[in-house]
Amino acid sequence: MKKATSLLLALAAMFTLSTARADEVKGDAQAGAKKNAMCIGCHSIPGYQASFPQVYKVPMISGQNAKYIASALDAYRKGDRKHPTMKGIAASLTDQDIADLAAYYGAHGAVASAAAPAAAELPASLKDKLTACTACHGVNFNNTTDPANPRLAGQHADYLYVALKAYQTNTPSVGRSNATMVGMAKPLSDGEIKQIAAFLSGLPTELKTIPQSKFR
Repeated sequence: MKKATSLLLALAAMFTLSTARADEVKGDAQAGAKKNAMCIGCHSIPGYQASFPQVYKVPMISGQNAKYIASALDAYRKGDRKHPTMKGIAASLTDQDIADLAAYYGAHGAVASAAAPAAAELPASLKDKLTACTACHGVNFNNTTDPANPRLAGQHADYLYVALKAYQTNTPSVGRSNATMVGMAKPLSDGEIKQIAAFLSGLPTELKTIPQSKFR
């Protein structure tokens, strides 16, 4: 029993050390600009649509929180997010690649003088559900309380719908397993998800799709 306990403690220590080392990886935006060839084919084309698990516009990632981009790519790499294309791309990335791409897109198109949007006025029909969301995503859904959380304001409604539905799904090829978001999304009806997505997409945003040449 003591040996088993010691082994578990050793493994826990190794995991903590590994996580700490991953968190210490510093991203270089200039390096990220040279590593984004696999990203620009979708995320740099305004209005570009994915076709799985349904047709929807790919998310705007320029101006998204760098820490969130890193955590999302890591989730695809680990299989916590199961979209086949993104899993395949993330699987080829090192911790440094992820940090560099996150730093690049976090700063891409950012305007330092831009004023933060005011607190969003929540629709009465969804106020009880959306109030809980502001604890992580911010009262304006743009300035998040933690940069590990995504900016949602102004994001494409059809993408937000697909993302929320993914937290209600668990199949080998579709789904997301973040426990907090699974708990938030599970009680929502399809109609409520569509309403939430439409509301969030209409808010002032810093998110952008910035066209880039594939030939550089």
